[in-house]
Amino acid sequence: MQTINRRFYTLKFYLKRLHSLNYSASNAPPDNHVFHRNTLEDIVLQRQLQATRSIVVQVSSKKSFPELYHYCSTYGRIMGAHHYCVPHEDNRHYILLEYENSEEASIAINCSAYNDEMTGVPVRSPFLWFRAASKKPLKREIQLSKVPALCTVDGNLCIEQAELNSLLREANNMDEQLSLLYQNTKLNDLGIRLRFLAAFQVQQAMYGMFPLANAIPFGSSVNGFGKMGCDLDLILRFDQECKAKGNQAHEESRLVFHTKENLINGRSQTQRQMESIGDMLQLFLPGVCHVRRILQARVPIIKYHHEHLNLEIDLSMSNLSGFYMSELLYMFGEFDERVRPLTFCIRRWANACGLTNPSPGRWITNFSLTCLVIFFLQQTRQPVLPSINTLFKSAIPSDIRVTEDNVNCTFARDFEAIGFKSRNKSKISELLLQFFEYYSQFNFHNKAISLNEGRPLEKPDHSAMYIVNPLEQALNVSKNVSLEECERWRIEVRNAGWILESEVDQNHEHDKEEQWGLLSLFKTPENAILKPNAFFKPRILEVSDLFDKTEEPSNGKSRDFDSTLLVDIKNKEAKQQKQNTKKSVVNGLKQIRLSTSANTSSGSNKTMQLMPPTKSIRGGS
Repeated sequence: MQTINRRFYTLKFYLKRLHSLNYSASNAPPDNHVFHRNTLEDIVLQRQLQATRSIVVQVSSKKSFPELYHYCSTYGRIMGAHHYCVPHEDNRHYILLEYENSEEASIAINCSAYNDEMTGVPVRSPFLWFRAASKKPLKREIQLSKVPALCTVDGNLCIEQAELNSLLREANNMDEQLSLLYQNTKLNDLGIRLRFLAAFQVQQAMYGMFPLANAIPFGSSVNGFGKMGCDLDLILRFDQECKAKGNQAHEESRLVFHTKENLINGRSQTQRQMESIGDMLQLFLPGVCHVRRILQARVPIIKYHHEHLNLEIDLSMSNLSGFYMSELLYMFGEFDERVRPLTFCIRRWANACGLTNPSPGRWITNFSLTCLVIFFLQQTRQPVLPSINTLFKSAIPSDIRVTEDNVNCTFARDFEAIGFKSRNKSKISELLLQFFEYYSQFNFHNKAISLNEGRPLEKPDHSAMYIVNPLEQALNVSKNVSLEECERWRIEVRNAGWILESEVDQNHEHDKEEQWGLLSLFKTPENAILKPNAFFKPRILEVSDLFDKTEEPSNGKSRDFDSTLLVDIKNKEAKQQKQNTKKSVVNGLKQIRLSTSANTSSGSNKTMQLMPPTKSIRGGS
């Protein structure tokens, strides 16, 4: 028990020293109608401690819950139970149990048995399965235990498109549609619990050699902009505690740990460490499969799938700026309740238009879309969000954050110290229309987007779209976006603005079967008012598309070689382009001949004055 308590204490202690500040969770009552909003560090710590109180048990079906509850209650008081399924050949059923404290969850894990039928290495983990009992408990015993109801059933299922469309059709107005879209697609409580439990599994695997190891989720899983089914981003840290300042009690000790010195550069060392961690994940951790090591990337990561959670996970060791970026986005989402619903709508619209793509490439990313939304909300007549420089100016010494790569991530974390409060009273639907109107007129050719300054800047290079990275300001967040995709963005934004304007102009009661509001906005690209191919010609043409081959003779005899070359030009555009090219070439040749003849004539006159005719020379020879 003392070892467990020490680990949970160091878990909390780690977050204090990770950022070189004295962590203090304020529980003061609200004053002057200003309520205390938790920082992301508060949220992460609460969720991490929640994961230490939880176990996941695989069962045959949700009907096994009464028997599972009766059995597991012998180890401690169960505070809640959540059911979910993982699709397989047949659905696998799991139940997450949360105990009152971490000691009770640890007792349940310590009392668990290993599977003797399998030849794998036995590993302790919070992922268990409930096998059939040799002697089933009496139904009377289960009934006497007063089994509560499951908190959630099928809690990880995403809402079906047809069901979501039905909800949006039955809404009273577009603002209600935006709220319904956000509430039914955002990452729910069970999704967050499962992601922190996956992080705790990795952290627990490192405890033996690194008792202060900490696996911290970041990105969409914690910043409030995550949707159901989103991937999990993890950063694993286990060497920061000993480097933290102010560790006076340990500095005065005369007993010092031996340490193995790294004789190679930091990046190479991180790559070698991650390669070993990847082997550990693949060989020993239950549920981990399909491990891929991407170690040559700018930020080396290990990608893997967790089959008990149906979750894709990206693990890194040197991406603290990613965690601080999550803090920044979390704060923007907390400043105003309209930010996240608006962002969710823009992301879904971009996905419906084909502007975003799950595969990396020339397309705009969800992170870039979020930056575009935040920047727009900084540009409204009465700003909805402050600039990052405003947060920087409000920072105090305890807010100073500098990563190992010397990236300055300092900005104020205390909402009350920042003191920003928007006077903008626009509805979300009004902001949505203003968003499309703003970017349909934005000069992407010459201007860059800066969330730090809160205003457009001169573009420093020739990228099609330039969004200044909020933390690493020398980088362009949207550097991957091509010129064609940037133009497609402008076209689709213009189309969306026209659609919403027509919806506002109609302003009548809608039939439940009618596609209106957001549903008309999420139509397929085939229904677009303007299409990108009207502005861009294909770069590569099929030669067969330019010609219309003659039909084979009906008698089956093959034509001779000359007759097979008789083809008709089918593409009028190609024919016209060919004629234009000929004309331009002919005109160019004429100009060359005229200039050449003029130079020749002037030169020949001068020559004739200096020397006799050629015939005379040849005749005299």
